[in-house]
Amino acid sequence: MRTLAVLACLAVLGGCSFVPGYAQVQGAFVVGSDKTMEDHVLSLASGKNCSIVRKEKGLTYCEEDELKIKQNLYCYKTLANVTCYDRPDTNPGRKRVDLNDHNQAK
Repeated sequence: MRTLAVLACLAVLGGCSFVPGYAQVQGAFVVGSDKTMEDHVLSLASGKNCSIVRKEKGLTYCEEDELKIKQNLYCYKTLANVTCYDRPDTNPGRKRVDLNDHNQAK
């Protein structure tokens, strides 16, 4: 009778899982790293940073699969301001703000 009671308690503690304690370990993984155990395995296998938590936030499952849109901005200094356009200025005398010497990587 005691064994049956212990098994019943383990089943209740296991949540919806057949393995006792699995839900608690899974919860600890999610709280600690925002990834489930399966996410860690898939991330290791694919070499990407994948998480079901990202998917539930409306993002892609893997961070590297996120589309990165690079806008073509051409910014020029105007009178006391900087104005940006979607195409380059045809005036050859105007220098782009982001192409100054102090902004160049050395």
